[in-house]
Amino acid sequence: MPIRPFAVHVADEVLSDLRARILRTRWPDRAPGVAWEQGTDLDFLKRLLGYWADGFDWRLQERRLNTFRHFRAELEGVQIHFVHERAREGNGIPLILTHGWPSSFLELLPLVPLLTNPKAHGIDGPAFDLVIPSLPGYGFSERPARVTYQTVAHLWHQLMQGLGYERYGAGGGDFGAGVTTFMALKNAAPLIGIHLTTMELWPPTGEATRPWTETESAYVAEVRRWEEAERGYSAIQSTKPQTLGYALNDSPAGLAAWILEKWRAWSDSGGDLEGRVSRDFLLTMLTLYWATETITPSMRDYFDNRWHGVDLRPGERVRVPTGFANFDHNFVSEGSPPREWVERLYDVRRWSAMPSGGHFGSAEEPERLARDIATFFAGI
Repeated sequence: MPIRPFAVHVADEVLSDLRARILRTRWPDRAPGVAWEQGTDLDFLKRLLGYWADGFDWRLQERRLNTFRHFRAELEGVQIHFVHERAREGNGIPLILTHGWPSSFLELLPLVPLLTNPKAHGIDGPAFDLVIPSLPGYGFSERPARVTYQTVAHLWHQLMQGLGYERYGAGGGDFGAGVTTFMALKNAAPLIGIHLTTMELWPPTGEATRPWTETESAYVAEVRRWEEAERGYSAIQSTKPQTLGYALNDSPAGLAAWILEKWRAWSDSGGDLEGRVSRDFLLTMLTLYWATETITPSMRDYFDNRWHGVDLRPGERVRVPTGFANFDHNFVSEGSPPREWVERLYDVRRWSAMPSGGHFGSAEEPERLARDIATFFAGI
């Protein structure tokens, strides 16, 4: 497996073009009614893009990113970017963590100091060797013609074993939870355990499965209500991602509006996104999408998994020990899944109700999440 060091760098002309496009934004009219009810608020986006053009310092963020150890590996002809940080003392537990959409490897970086050097941060638990890859088609990772949870799971096993790890853990949220689940379903032997922050896959159903409890039925009904009002983005991305991609790849305002509306709605922000996640973090993520032109391939995850993914069979379960950090504000209107729902698919050994934080737990509550990961793996 060829591996070479990698440094984050965006060319000056790309940044100049980005600023010029921001300043030439042709704004729509203000939506009537309550702010955010019909989508991203005009005043919020104007303020943010004004800072993106004339206040945000990408070069500073670039230097900060390059304090981490970046690499690219060739896996089955595909270049995959990843961060690899080893435990500061002793032999760390190898752990691969995977992000989701609309996110990037940046979301997981706050966990690096906490998990590679837990004692220095007052965390009672083992240290880890962290591997944080960019999903295929995100940031600095290439994307083959078709990608599903199962194909990425296969690549991640190759990556970890190519790095010399025979036994390791895995974890993540959103698409990262789906990838981690298929790592456990299709090749459980190398896995010590898995740790999830979201339940990406619907548990298998059929005559052989037990009826839903009242709590599960209420949860499913709430999910369906949420889908009626909020699932439009997924319907588009799982059917016509290319059509949407022309707009988002050409307009910084469009890209920001599409992504940040989800960050505001899915995080524990209370409607104040910048009060929860810094605007420099958000703009670093947007600049990464913009500079690498990867918003369109990232959205193909929805298309490929919908039409070419693998459905779980009745009775199919993950046998690998599982930790679940249940962030209560994950998809605010949806609520969080009950434990018995998660246990339909996973062998849950640790269940943690997180009183704050949402869909992007590693960016919102990194210390709380790091403690939970460390405690889970210490226990197994």
